[in-house]
Amino acid sequence: MRYKLSTVVHSRFPAYIGPILDPTQGIAVPRKVRDANLENRTARSRLPVRHKPFFRLIEPGLHLGYRKLASGPGTWLVRRYSGGGRYIVQNLRTADGALVLADDYEDADGERVLTFAQAQRTARGPKRPTGGAYTVADAVSDYLQFLEGDGRSRHSIRDTRARIKAHVLPRLGNLKLTALTADRLRRWRDEIAKTPARLRTRDGEQQKYRQVTGEDATRARRATANRTWTVLRAALSHAFYEGRIDSDIAWRMVKPFRRVDASRVHYLSVAEARRLINACNLDFRPLVHAALQTGCRYGELTRLQVRDFNRDAGTVHVRQSKSGTARHVTLTSEGQAFFSQLTAGRSGDTPMFSKTWGQSHQIRRIREACERAKIEPAIPFHALRHTWASLAVMNGMPLMIVARNLGHRDVRMCERFYSHMSPSYETDAVRRHAPTFGIKPGKVTPIR
Repeated sequence: MRYKLSTVVHSRFPAYIGPILDPTQGIAVPRKVRDANLENRTARSRLPVRHKPFFRLIEPGLHLGYRKLASGPGTWLVRRYSGGGRYIVQNLRTADGALVLADDYEDADGERVLTFAQAQRTARGPKRPTGGAYTVADAVSDYLQFLEGDGRSRHSIRDTRARIKAHVLPRLGNLKLTALTADRLRRWRDEIAKTPARLRTRDGEQQKYRQVTGEDATRARRATANRTWTVLRAALSHAFYEGRIDSDIAWRMVKPFRRVDASRVHYLSVAEARRLINACNLDFRPLVHAALQTGCRYGELTRLQVRDFNRDAGTVHVRQSKSGTARHVTLTSEGQAFFSQLTAGRSGDTPMFSKTWGQSHQIRRIREACERAKIEPAIPFHALRHTWASLAVMNGMPLMIVARNLGHRDVRMCERFYSHMSPSYETDAVRRHAPTFGIKPGKVTPIR
């Protein structure tokens, strides 16, 4: 039986030539990529010595690299696309961890010394079946393993895992990737938007839901559907870039709901914040006070140790944030005094807040404190972060500084959530900072 070779042109990787079918095994066999500069030792010897590797695209999202060294044979590297415009670059290594070398000075042995063609096969990994037997459950499982290996924060992985368990696996888990269509994905997304928010339910009991109606409830459910769709789309795209399926057109055609991420406008005034602190139980009060002084998230605060407060610099070091990056939060003189008192005489490796705080231990306590402080409606703990940011912006702090203290990469999040300042504040700000030109009106009397 003969098979016709077809050329597959991908919009993202136009130079890629698609795989051909191996009739003896029923699997896709990638074509060997040719490169005049890398495929033999004579061509590689003419390349200049440099630390930056010479890369060659061998399949969508996968590049093979060669690093030319000043002495000795070069080494092979692999660069994989990880989504969001980012790549992961790794050296090819043997089973015992040794670097894989190019056959620049000795013949290839198929393990530690590889030719260009052998390095391609190693970079691709073992031959795998195409997406015919690969399900959505397989895709999300591989994606979670990728996130853990990529060093994502525990909070991010936990949230991703919970969304997959609640919304993806029950409806789509058994579907093969090849059976996914844009229409099927849209119907799944719409089902999430129409289903009420889930309530915490004990194992073995029927799932409970929050029965809330209204325009804002609809918006909130669509926002939840968007966040869950982002997770699934990332998992499916990861499967595509790993070669598990030949096309990603099905999910690229599905768009999220528009205009559903409305900013949350509720924040506490200074007087309300004081009442809330005084209304908290003694064990919970330091945590609330710290949130109002720093704008940190609940999880960031509960992971703090005494050593994270720098008395000399007047900062708190958040070692692990939601995004996985560390930051230093600058404190006011009032905040420095609070943390100085909180950490006085304590060992540096002890938790900042003596009580062990679990993931949801704050929910009931903040609700009870709001009730005692006559704050209606009751706010969640995260609103303390909004309070710090909103009051800081209203006091004239630049958005860039607010974003840096909160741990945002840029000011876009601050512009979305904290552009809701009161009209009087906006009026004062415009009249104080808008340009004036010294032009006086002429002596003209209007005709009535």
